[in-house]
Amino acid sequence: MRILMSGYGTVGRGFAEVLEKRSKFLEERFGKENLPRIVCVMDSKTVARDPAGLDMKALEERKLRTGKVGDESYSDSVAVIDSVGFDLLVEVSPTDIKDGGAGLRNIRRALERGKDVITVNKGPLALCFGELIDLAVENECKLKFEGSVGGAMPIINLCHNNLAGENIRSIKGIFNGTCNYILSKMDNGQPFEQALKEAQQRGYAETDPTNDIEGFDAAAKVTILANSVFHRNVTIRDVRITGISSITPDAIALAASRNMVIRLIGEVSETKLEVSPRLVPKGHPLAIGGTINTAMIDADLAGPITVYGRGAGRIETASAILGDLLSVMDDRIGKKHSK
Repeated sequence: MRILMSGYGTVGRGFAEVLEKRSKFLEERFGKENLPRIVCVMDSKTVARDPAGLDMKALEERKLRTGKVGDESYSDSVAVIDSVGFDLLVEVSPTDIKDGGAGLRNIRRALERGKDVITVNKGPLALCFGELIDLAVENECKLKFEGSVGGAMPIINLCHNNLAGENIRSIKGIFNGTCNYILSKMDNGQPFEQALKEAQQRGYAETDPTNDIEGFDAAAKVTILANSVFHRNVTIRDVRITGISSITPDAIALAASRNMVIRLIGEVSETKLEVSPRLVPKGHPLAIGGTINTAMIDADLAGPITVYGRGAGRIETASAILGDLLSVMDDRIGKKHSK
């Protein structure tokens, strides 16, 4: 299984590390001849390639030393994709929720070539989900994206596989750990600006935190759930979005006086698509603090099901990519060597 990886930031590094950690498991499951190998890596400006498989430890050392994965520069990632022999694209480049950015172009081209794709990039899915699914079907390839919603928190494959026979009526959840961290700090008396600064210092929030605090990141995720789980045909532009930047200490105090907290909740159903701050009773599953993501799935037979997980992080998100990789390889190769 030859892998082309687009993006070599936190998640890309994590995926390479996870592949190394699970090499023995993968060999036992699929055989040495079928071991996944990364044959090409693109960062934002350079590309490294080796048809036999890149030495990822050497590549990581080079990246740390020079800031580049390779000597070869490129200006068109699609041209790189067209020049490489590969079976699967792992698309982990930075999210662009305005027009999908390079990630959308890369995914689109890989699917056009009949290559399987695994992505955690929310932008392309939140803007062009239907088009990309149709491309995958037309070209008989797979598009997997478990890590795009909630990182390590299992939800998409859970709904599609374990809950396949259920009528899922709604999903409500906390889908942005940055906002949840800020609101948790405000519960303890910190002003919004101070809590945001602390989130940035800890690496939870970007230098420009707009996508997080204005609700766009969470909106992208509920869009993906709406299309994937509820088979709707919507984009992020269809989501009613209210962020947390206008929440005041007085609002937090009023909620506390009623034994409640304020949390940024995303909700999706056949008729609803919304991200907004809501009052949540203390002790409720959606009143969780910190950076954890959580989702409540309302299923008609099983009843309410609540899942928790780390919504970001190098290894955590890479674990979701690994799960999708196993699914693709099981279908393509089969568990010939599994014990």
